[in-house]
Amino acid sequence: MFFIDYWYILFVIPPMLLAAWASANVNSTYKKYSKVTNRYGMTGFDAARKILDKNGLYNVRIERVSGNLTDHFDPKANVVRLSDSVYSSTSVAAVGVAAHEAGHAVQYAEKYAPMEIRGSVLPVANIGSTAGIWLAILGIVLSMELLSYIGIALFSAVVLFQLVTLPVEFNASRRAVAALEGAYLSDEELKGTKKVLKAAALTYIAALLVALGNLLRLITMVNRRRD
Repeated sequence: MFFIDYWYILFVIPPMLLAAWASANVNSTYKKYSKVTNRYGMTGFDAARKILDKNGLYNVRIERVSGNLTDHFDPKANVVRLSDSVYSSTSVAAVGVAAHEAGHAVQYAEKYAPMEIRGSVLPVANIGSTAGIWLAILGIVLSMELLSYIGIALFSAVVLFQLVTLPVEFNASRRAVAALEGAYLSDEELKGTKKVLKAAALTYIAALLVALGNLLRLITMVNRRRD
């Protein structure tokens, strides 16, 4: 006899489908605007360097990393890492992504509150993402309600992390657009950059909904078992 997890179907599968669409959308949008070069021939590296220097962050290095859209800011190493498809590209898509990552470096230097909160939640979220669901389910199987609630509490940190990620990412994109507008990109070029950044923003919203769906599933399962 097969067991059907209706709560997974109800709470988790819809946001997972949204996440899959958002991932495909950001890739297709980036691919489209990676073919549009900016008027000054500015590379992703150039854009990030200009923004960092403008904010006095001369000590923040920029490194090239392999992969596609693997760009990120590493606060521990104080390094902006740009992917192969961004580092030396002169497309409006690459410039936007690079500017976005430079925006994270500026946030870190300014001790932007949501970024500080995200950093403090991260260790617990890492534990919750791997152990939270299993502890909650194990508690249900063993009829140990306390264990289930510990698992739920740990996984709640994942939801909090994804929630606080939204203002961090949205703010970095706003900083990127403000830095590029007029000075480095024309209005028409900036439209493509904005579309890439908006597509990326949808992936973070989808990630939050997936985490929230999993949390609701766990809470519902535990409560129904208790009843």
